[in-house]
Amino acid sequence: MDRNLSRKFSKARLGRMRDVMAGYVERGEVPGLVTVVSRGGETHVEAMGSLAVGGAPVRRDSIFRISSMSKPITAAAAMILLEECKLRLDDAVDAWMPELADRRVLRAVDGPLADTVPAERPITVRDLLTFRLGYGLLMAPPDAYPILRAAAALGLDSGPPAPAKVPPGDEWLAKFSTLPLMYQPGDRWLYNTGSELLSILIERASGQPFAAFLRARIFEPLGMKDTGFFVPEAQIDRLATSYWPQPDGSLAVYDESRGGQWSRPPAFASGAAGLVSTADDYLAFVRMLLAGGTHGGQRILSRPSIELMTTDHLTPAQKAKSGFTPEDFAAAGYGFGVSVVTRRDHAYTPIGQYGWDGGLGSVWRSDPQEDMITVLLTQRMWSSPQPPPVCRDFWTLAYQAIDD
Repeated sequence: MDRNLSRKFSKARLGRMRDVMAGYVERGEVPGLVTVVSRGGETHVEAMGSLAVGGAPVRRDSIFRISSMSKPITAAAAMILLEECKLRLDDAVDAWMPELADRRVLRAVDGPLADTVPAERPITVRDLLTFRLGYGLLMAPPDAYPILRAAAALGLDSGPPAPAKVPPGDEWLAKFSTLPLMYQPGDRWLYNTGSELLSILIERASGQPFAAFLRARIFEPLGMKDTGFFVPEAQIDRLATSYWPQPDGSLAVYDESRGGQWSRPPAFASGAAGLVSTADDYLAFVRMLLAGGTHGGQRILSRPSIELMTTDHLTPAQKAKSGFTPEDFAAAGYGFGVSVVTRRDHAYTPIGQYGWDGGLGSVWRSDPQEDMITVLLTQRMWSSPQPPPVCRDFWTLAYQAIDD
């Protein structure tokens, strides 16, 4: 028998998943959540808990802030323009973003801003997609280095997504261009900034607002009707309240639904962490990737483009310098907007699996070998770069439910 036809889940073991996930809700660790496990055409979705503490129940169509799970969508949008030859991977971005031409680079990342050397080469489209442009998140206190203090003074400091506080994209880029790079382009992987710059690049190369491009080329073809950079008033009651865990274990409100930062269009539609979505919307996007670029008879991207996106592009030298912790790239690499497993360390991390996480409380993985997708949406923000127990237990439970 074709193995594709025999793939299935154990109902009893899916029940175990339901019970363990429900425990997180009952203990108050996570107000609410939606789980998705899909394999070989068999899909199971569970919604439990509440949209806010003491609020209305979570439903399958509840809307969550997916934060950095926006990055794979942004990468896919860039791939569309690459396929149309409106962008080229190894071309400098200067033609579209002259603000980034003739970069200066810090002689030492902890040194004074004036102590710089010329960039050895321009920043390329590939650099933005792989986060190797020479600038990004540093795992250090926000006032540790002069470059971090300067970025904070410009309103460009790192931190949880805050769309209401970010200026329009062109203004954001003008401020960013006054800063030197932290490292030479291509030297190492540094998180986040590449996706912010890609949002502006896609807008300029496509000739239309970034949000409109995503709507026309990805969201509408995939039927992702609830994915966007804000939630309209008519749907605001479906948006979960976002919570920030406190040292004592309690949850503080980070962002309300009604009147919150995602209740109105942002000045800068940032593809780094700005999107909201639902379980079924995001499932449609990642199914398209796993199917080699097609969905419902429509081709969004070619199979070779998907393969390129989900290939590890980091060299051993780049990995040795990169990551949130020294272990981040010990068993994984990075493609275009996604991490890629290169060594199996757990039952739930097979080689070739790819995906990404959202620090406001969501995770996604796709496994080509098992033809399997896992998505977890919560409204509890992470307290460190490492996935919290609810995510690790979800992945364990998904893979233990395989029944062949």
